[in-house]
Amino acid sequence: MRITSKGQVTIPVEIREQLGLTPNTEVEFEVIGDAVYVKKIKAKPTAGKTLIEQMRGKATVKMTTDEIMALTRQDQ
Repeated sequence: MRITSKGQVTIPVEIREQLGLTPNTEVEFEVIGDAVYVKKIKAKPTAGKTLIEQMRGKATVKMTTDEIMALTRQDQ
């Protein structure tokens, strides 16, 4: 494998598939001695996911999803 004039290398497909490296996956580089390690960065949660995690388990009314949906669909 060679480094291009732009400093790029191609990660073999087998390695990309094994590690789940899809387009736009963020990685970081770590140098240890004369070796370079590429590590996948865990995705940062979106604002929506963060909000859902904060609200999870906070409900004060014990209702099923079906019961809630039935209430929201009632004719008024």
